[in-house]
Amino acid sequence: MTPGDPILLSRLQDGLLTLTLNRPDARNALSRALMSALEDALEQAAASSEVRVVVLAANGPAFCAGHDLREMRADPSLASCEALFTQCSRLMTRLVRLPQPVIARVQGMATAAGCQLVASCDLALAGDSARFATPGVAIGLFCSTPMVALSRAVGRKKALEMLFTGHPVSAAEALTHGLVNAVVPDATLEAETQALAREIAAKSPLTLRLGKAAFYRQLEMPLDDAYAYASAIMTRNMMAEDAREGIDAFLEKRPAVWRGV
Repeated sequence: MTPGDPILLSRLQDGLLTLTLNRPDARNALSRALMSALEDALEQAAASSEVRVVVLAANGPAFCAGHDLREMRADPSLASCEALFTQCSRLMTRLVRLPQPVIARVQGMATAAGCQLVASCDLALAGDSARFATPGVAIGLFCSTPMVALSRAVGRKKALEMLFTGHPVSAAEALTHGLVNAVVPDATLEAETQALAREIAAKSPLTLRLGKAAFYRQLEMPLDDAYAYASAIMTRNMMAEDAREGIDAFLEKRPAVWRGV
């Protein structure tokens, strides 16, 4: 990286928006500026009809080392800490609430808020060298905000083990516990992530938006309420032109032409 290089790279191609963390010398630590850049990019993506899928990637040997500790110590005031963690929580929530699916492409270490970033994405592919950890306990700072996303992605016992010990978890173990969807060779990580993103992007954008929002909302509901809500969503989906087109295309054995309505 050279002075003046953007800390977040953005590329939109064929409906796939790739957002690349670009602070490799700082192990892509989430500075306030980088979080702001991500928030702005996600806000623009949410309003775009061109973006079908978002891929979150990173340059350098590490995916993300969490918060920028040097920046945090430069202003350790109560107001600064409150603003920092509020901003981070807002960013993670925005990933979940983004209309489009988000795929994390993870190489190297993803620690603390970097692990939180992966857990907050809808899907994640990891290179076989990837490692995940919530090591805040080792420096006297429990990973409380990463805990929110982690505990929703993996089982309670594994989440607490990671939080209590800070020990890193291999890509294979992360797959076993549901933190990532697949582990692939580092050399093919980008290509396989693109292939998954293209496969999802080929689906109806309306259906993906409805489905993603419904998935996260029903998770917080009691069973009966979840079924009532899901039934209403499915009925709404059935009334859409894309659903009629998709069913007709299936019956007629032809490719569907999505209009997003």
